Amino acid sequence: MSVRHFTDLSAVSAGDLRIMLDDAMARKTRLKAGERSKPLDGKVLAMIFDKPSTRTRVSFDVGMRQLGGETIMLTGTEMQLGRSETIADTAKVLSRYVDAIMIRTTSHDRLIELTENATVPVINGLTDDTHPCQLMADIMTFEEHRGPVAGKTFAWTGDGNNVLHSLLEASARFRFNLNVAVPEGSEPFEKYVDWSKANGGKVRFAKSAEEAVDQADCVVTDSWVSMGQEHRARGHNVFLPYQVNAALMARAKPDALFMH
Repeated sequence: MSVRHFTDLSAVSAGDLRIMLDDAMARKTRLKAGERSKPLDGKVLAMIFDKPSTRTRVSFDVGMRQLGGETIMLTGTEMQLGRSETIADTAKVLSRYVDAIMIRTTSHDRLIELTENATVPVINGLTDDTHPCQLMADIMTFEEHRGPVAGKTFAWTGDGNNVLHSLLEASARFRFNLNVAVPEGSEPFEKYVDWSKANGGKVRFAKSAEEAVDQADCVVTDSWVSMGQEHRARGHNVFLPYQVNAALMARAKPDALFMH
């Protein structure tokens, strides 16, 4: 049986993603009620952080502990990933000691090479290309507060970055409409737009943030410059018209959610 990895939303069927979300919500409900199940008892997750993080680290660490497992954190200064030790060798060695690997890194190619050589599941904690775990958390949050996401309208305003790439994939997998407003020169990679549209995603590029947000059920944005992407910085004036503020949110539905 081949090992299953969580690299991108496009790599997992809509049915399996729905099972994951429903299971997560059910477990959260039981946890709040005081039930403590330990399905990952004795399991160890290796967490590789090429890029530092607060929320990603805490989320995975606490999640594993709540499910009975343990974590090992490895940072770029603590290991020789891609330097004196190849990514392939690292994947093979870690696979002998742990039950799964999560990596938060810059290069998406590093993630893929890790999956090609690991014999345990690999989870994409973030790359410069995509951020699937963030979108799973966002969809879960939306459904907890507003019900089923299918048929709803999301609006993205800002940089065409990794979160938008995963949002494009999510729009196809979860069947919601997506309006996108980005400055010229900051467009998302075409392959993610093309994949979304080819798989049922209803994606529309708006001429302005106001047009994108009009009557949206959820407004999503990110920092103007992503961590490690400072070389792409184009100045605040470029992104100022895409800033989410009270005036922009007033154009969305009265009960619209804002996510950042």
